[in-house]
Amino acid sequence: MSAQTDILPERLNAEPAIFKGCSSTELGAIVLAAIAFWLPASLGLAAALGAVTMGFGLAGIGIVGSVVSVATLLQAQKRNRPAGYYQQRLVLWCHRRGLRRSRLVIWSGVWDLGRQINGTV
Repeated sequence: MSAQTDILPERLNAEPAIFKGCSSTELGAIVLAAIAFWLPASLGLAAALGAVTMGFGLAGIGIVGSVVSVATLLQAQKRNRPAGYYQQRLVLWCHRRGLRRSRLVIWSGVWDLGRQINGTV
């Protein structure tokens, strides 16, 4: 190893941010969601107007705009917070609406072991 401190991939605690604070995995999910929305929507709109090939241009503009705007929103959500914060917020949001069960402890109240001091139950 040289005298300078080398940053090696196996020493990283989390994925590095590559665009507006988002990792490559997060950007991939954003791009896939944007493609899934914009491609059919823009092709359908362009087909209704009679210029199907213009739909690809509209889809490209929509995808780029979506990636930039969603990455900006995630950047604001992640600012000065620990790694994985917004994923936990999303899980709790889904849990409160009955979409998914949370594996996080969300109980607020008195905890009890279920035992008595004198040994009786």
